Amino acid sequence: MANLSLLQTRDHSHTIYVPELDETYHSRNGAIQESTYVYIQMGLEEAAKATNTLHILEIGFGTGLNAWLTLIASQNSNLNIHYHTLEPYPLPYELITGLNYTKQYPSEFAEAFSAIHEAPWESENTIYPSFILHKHQITLADFIPDKKYNLIYFDAFGPDKQPEMWQAANLTKLYLCLNNGGIWVTYAAKGEVKRNLKQIGFEVQRLPGPPMKRHMLRAIKPHA
Repeated sequence: MANLSLLQTRDHSHTIYVPELDETYHSRNGAIQESTYVYIQMGLEEAAKATNTLHILEIGFGTGLNAWLTLIASQNSNLNIHYHTLEPYPLPYELITGLNYTKQYPSEFAEAFSAIHEAPWESENTIYPSFILHKHQITLADFIPDKKYNLIYFDAFGPDKQPEMWQAANLTKLYLCLNNGGIWVTYAAKGEVKRNLKQIGFEVQRLPGPPMKRHMLRAIKPHA
């Protein structure tokens, strides 16, 4: 993807604008606001009710915002996180260094944001003793899971921009690599996505969305 640029959202945090898709990596109404609500409050906090050791899979590393917010939450809530994230097209480092996320959080976490981005791909990286990061430069279609997860952050571009990501084959792959009782969460709420999730076997919840968005989806893999 070429000609990417920084864009300030309504909560003053940055996102990335992609001209060829006419799309942004996060909501224009607030990047940090959206990620915190969808993935931390509706995803991580819900999954942490069952265990304080979580294996998380993220689809779409992007700016690293979800990973970083998860790290912060893990420190504040005494969680142990093994974080795996997929990103076939890592962002140029000059864009990463321009992001303003660290200005909105305690300075103690600024170094961790850099460490997340500087961590080598395809290896195990101990950012904090309780936050282990694995970055995989691969598409979801090519990814072969070799472990089970408690929680999946599905943060691909929307179904209208990247429909192949939301196809049943990809969603089925994610269903199969979730533990029973595991959670899949996304900002999207399209009826077609909801129907696909139900057909695969998920129990689907349509929840209130982040500010300026009516709904989002959370799906649970039933216990056997």
